[in-house]
Amino acid sequence: MRGRYAERERIEQLLADARQGVSGVLLVHGEAGIGKTALLDHAAGRAQDARVLRVEGIESEMEMAFGGLHQLFLPVMELIDVLPESQAAALRSVFGLSTDSVRDPFSVGLAVLTLLSEAAADGPLLCLVDDAQWLDQPSVDMLTFAARRLRAEGVVMLFAVRDGAPGAAVKGLPQLLVEGLDRSDAAELVPGLPPYVVDRVIEEARGNPLALIELSAALTPAQRAGRLGPSALPDAAAGLPARIQDGFLQQLRRLPEAAQTVLLVAAADDTGDLTVVLRAAGRLGSAVEDLEPAERAGFLLLSGQTLRFRHPLVRYAAYQGAPLARRIAAHRALAEALGEAGQAHRRAWHLAAASTGPDEAVAEELERVAEWADSRQAMASASAAYERAAHLTADPQVRARRLVSAAQRAADAGQDERCETLADQVRPAPEDPGVASSLARARAVVELGYRRPDRAARILVDSADLTGVERPDMMPSLLTDAVHAAFCAGDAALMEEIALRSPALPVLAVPAGLFGRDVPGALQVVRTLVDAPADGLMDRLMTGIYLQLTGDHAAARETAAGVVAHCRDQGVSGWLPTALHLLVRTELSRGHHEEASVRAVEALRLAEYYDLAHRAAHLRAALAMPAAVRGEEERVRTLTGEALEYTRPRGVGRGAADALWARGLLELGLGRAEAALEQLETASDQVNHPLLRLPLLPDLIEAAVRAGRPERASDAVRSLEEWATALGQAGFAASARRCQALTGPDAEAEEHFVAALALHEGGSAYDRARTALLYGEWLRRLRRHIDAREQLRAALAGFEQLGARPWADRARTELGAAGGETGLTAHEDGPISVLSPQEREVVRLAAAGASNREIGAQLFLSPRTVGHHLYRAFPKLGVSSRTELADLLSS
Repeated sequence: MRGRYAERERIEQLLADARQGVSGVLLVHGEAGIGKTALLDHAAGRAQDARVLRVEGIESEMEMAFGGLHQLFLPVMELIDVLPESQAAALRSVFGLSTDSVRDPFSVGLAVLTLLSEAAADGPLLCLVDDAQWLDQPSVDMLTFAARRLRAEGVVMLFAVRDGAPGAAVKGLPQLLVEGLDRSDAAELVPGLPPYVVDRVIEEARGNPLALIELSAALTPAQRAGRLGPSALPDAAAGLPARIQDGFLQQLRRLPEAAQTVLLVAAADDTGDLTVVLRAAGRLGSAVEDLEPAERAGFLLLSGQTLRFRHPLVRYAAYQGAPLARRIAAHRALAEALGEAGQAHRRAWHLAAASTGPDEAVAEELERVAEWADSRQAMASASAAYERAAHLTADPQVRARRLVSAAQRAADAGQDERCETLADQVRPAPEDPGVASSLARARAVVELGYRRPDRAARILVDSADLTGVERPDMMPSLLTDAVHAAFCAGDAALMEEIALRSPALPVLAVPAGLFGRDVPGALQVVRTLVDAPADGLMDRLMTGIYLQLTGDHAAARETAAGVVAHCRDQGVSGWLPTALHLLVRTELSRGHHEEASVRAVEALRLAEYYDLAHRAAHLRAALAMPAAVRGEEERVRTLTGEALEYTRPRGVGRGAADALWARGLLELGLGRAEAALEQLETASDQVNHPLLRLPLLPDLIEAAVRAGRPERASDAVRSLEEWATALGQAGFAASARRCQALTGPDAEAEEHFVAALALHEGGSAYDRARTALLYGEWLRRLRRHIDAREQLRAALAGFEQLGARPWADRARTELGAAGGETGLTAHEDGPISVLSPQEREVVRLAAAGASNREIGAQLFLSPRTVGHHLYRAFPKLGVSSRTELADLLSS
């Protein structure tokens, strides 16, 4: 541990915090041999008072779904029984202890989080994940999911990752880069050498500790004495890891052949189970005695029934240095040994590794492995198994089907580039219409999620056209998905074009009517969809979108909540951020900005977890809206900047419009009308139909009037009036009457304002306050100060209750100018305004009667963290019990 003072201090601080009940996470990364494993060993040595769990990734076994998670938790498997039953069932399933499927991957992640918390119940817990880049992706996903949610459990998680190595992705964790040692520390690792030789070794090793040790050990006596020519050491450009591995390989080849065989089998194995390794090695003529030379040479560490390599590069050298025929023999021997042990999934992967050409029997076994992983929501592992099965398949159409399945699962796992690569391998084109449509869906998912939604729509439409003749039953779902993609693009013309392919289908009849001048017919179909909900998730999602578009926000909210519940109950987690986004939009339309923010934060967290860049951009724009109302300028700029960076180059019109709308609303609230008008007009241009831009028109009209440019609002006023009349919804009608008051003759203004206020009853409190503010301003200009004060007080109270600070400031200024008392100081966000967003979520659920476990399950927190949040929140609110909490919030 020479020269690792800062690194050790950071790790030791995490351990000290854990003894105080505070959790911590760190991703240690650097090149091969730089000392990452040594830092993890140091952590284990300094954690004598903690329980230690450890797992090491193995490159040859990284497709074994949940294998790493299982190895990590082997010492605490008995704790599964104390978990909530749904979580316990999820872990038993992924560990192969039951045949049940897993509907929701988050149930596994939450189970991991709770299990870590339980393992730390009696003291600190240290989890060490070495070579995480070679762990299976589902294990990494669940461990990082839990790691990002640790707070008050007393758990420390250290991940070690080799830079530049392909493999599992570990994202979203605090990082510690381990770099090369400086000269003085490096010199202490190579004692007894002349200064010139030390300098040469250090120069070649570039401060890499393992390289220093291995290069100095490889010197001949003459070289150690200082007789070094210009080529005595390899060029740095040759790559140190390869040089180090060559050094290990030379040392391995000095061992007896039987010892090399045991090492090869151990390197090919992922269990670390000494019994399995010896059973397989026995089939190749080696025995337990042959471990002794390898152990004496320091290549292996044996403990009880487990076996570990001293360094990952030793394992790599032992495996890659063996001839192909011997590697195949090792995998076959392990397959036989694992078959006897009842580990069918591991057996299948070893059989695949031993196959050198098409083998349908092995391909079928791998397909069963893929189906098992699929049922456990381990999509990355399922994709890998389908892909390997495809490569072992001789029949072109069966191969195509398996590749399509691999592509679909890669898309589900957020591996968009890999999904595209797999889809491109599908040759010839699938003859089966079902497989062909699945291929189109996989391509469309990538296109919608990471590129252009209009192209995703075209891919789906083309597939519907091709498969519709033979399989008309498949057209509805393809076209519905296409309409959704076109909606994301903000392209009403494309939505109508798609819908007209099957206008008799209710979910398509709506856009056909709305954008084809049969609004009454479309509204009637929307009501049919509400009264008789479809079973399909996309149909229900589009129903909510149509309700939102047509201004029935209460019904839209109910539908969106139902889709969210469906996603949670049925484990359709990939669609949960999209469903939550719809719910956020409905809450914004109803003026429930706090609830919208809470939902949007949850949805954005999930979108980022799933790498759903498209949906994350939408959600950042949605989060910017309540921030704009509150006047949080820096936050709005950041959120909308990130959203526009994604949406504008990809033609995501809806997302770009929402982001620009938030910017315009911010400017309008801060009194910068000209800037607001510019942003809002640009937002309007992002979508190509008046109905799609309808919600932002009232802000655009007000900005134009305040900027002294009422002529730039004339088209917007006309469009708002026409659509408000056509749709017949009170919210749009109220906005239309308010804008008529702003732009029409003064003689008619009061009638419009009064009508607008009446229409606002039971609707958005925010919109009502906006109308009251404009009405009050108009009354004050007419010197009707008593009437003006009544409206301005109502506006001020409404804005302060909502925390709409810029708008409250404007109302307060106007009220003062009208001679009114401006000292109104309602609680800005109600009694919980003093809490952090996370504390607010916990407190709301606790006040509703949810237990810590139930709250943790909904918010993806451990029960201990929930308790920590309540412990911090109670004093802030001046309560001491959940009963008092419920009374406070209800008041």
